[in-house]
Amino acid sequence: MTRPGDREPAHGREDADGNIWFTIAQAAAFTGRNRQTIYSWERRGHLDRSQARADEHGRRIYSQHQIAAAERKARHNAAEAQRVAA
Repeated sequence: MTRPGDREPAHGREDADGNIWFTIAQAAAFTGRNRQTIYSWERRGHLDRSQARADEHGRRIYSQHQIAAAERKARHNAAEAQRVAA
């Protein structure tokens, strides 16, 4: 039985250089966020769509490094917003 805090493992694709690539859904599972959050990172420029690759189905995929950097940027922006509001 799953609990609310449990999440499915994120299975990405590993390339020859050892980089792991995630679809939007896999990135959401990897970060523990929902898909709309990942899409908002794209809209806000945290994820650069021009640097995304495409998988065999034509879906955008991002590297683990890109996802981690986008999450750091989003957290930094949220912390700055709280600091300014205080």
